[in-house]
Amino acid sequence: MSAAEAQHIRGLEELQAADARTFGGKSASLGELLGAGIPVPPGFAISTAVSGEMTDALHRDIAARYAAMGEGAAVAVRSSALGEDSAEATFAGQQDTYLWVRGADAVCEAVQKCWASLHNPEAVAYRERFGIENPAMGVTIQLMVDAATSGVMFTCNPLSGDRSMVAINASWGLGLSVVGGEVTPDDYLVSKVTGEIVRETISDKHIQYVSGPAGAQRVEVDEARRREPSLNHAAIARLIEVGRSVERHFGAPQDIEWAFDRDDELFVLQSRPVTALAKKTEAPAPPSSAMSLIFNKFGAGS
Repeated sequence: MSAAEAQHIRGLEELQAADARTFGGKSASLGELLGAGIPVPPGFAISTAVSGEMTDALHRDIAARYAAMGEGAAVAVRSSALGEDSAEATFAGQQDTYLWVRGADAVCEAVQKCWASLHNPEAVAYRERFGIENPAMGVTIQLMVDAATSGVMFTCNPLSGDRSMVAINASWGLGLSVVGGEVTPDDYLVSKVTGEIVRETISDKHIQYVSGPAGAQRVEVDEARRREPSLNHAAIARLIEVGRSVERHFGAPQDIEWAFDRDDELFVLQSRPVTALAKKTEAPAPPSSAMSLIFNKFGAGS
């Protein structure tokens, strides 16, 4: 291991909350989840200190870490800026993520694109709104989950703040169809205490994104499955259990991205505080597409 790698690249399992100062919020949060025994796809993180400086040594170190993940592994390359996924600001959708990246050179190229997204106009405006100074970008690299079903879970009602409820949305395949507004997901409002499904809306999920030779591939969903529930009761119960564990670890309601793979294994892809709860009297942060959908479905309820 080179000196550069030892200082600026670490396995996600090595990170804790304090590392958010040097590796960014997303990477540090994933390290916390792994330390708490939550199922998270493995990977590594690049510190903010080398942002914008893809030296030959750093390229070699990233390539070595990537090679250790398996030949031709498909990974997600995700922004992890200072302050991202924090209790003050989520940065949801403001900076860039690249999915199904394969090959060391492609990973390094995606890392550089993540660095550049620190200067996205929407990200700059978001930081100005929250008074965030001295921005810096870390990067998270994780193994991709070949998702059969994926979605978002809030361990409270995100509008009313009712902590006895869990709000879940779900759709077939990768979450790209939901984030891009191409599909309205299934929505569930569930009692955190009893597991009872209080409200359920099953939507017409006509497309999904699946893994393909060149990355995520958009395909039509079979007519017979379009209006089938994307989650059964057992899957909902597993999500509630994981959601309780994540919330208990962080000590506050969480906005959790999750996926069930094609072997029915559940993974948490990221977790961030539900910041809107703490800012009811102020102008709320721009919500993610998933949060907007849940607000529309459940905002008038418990």
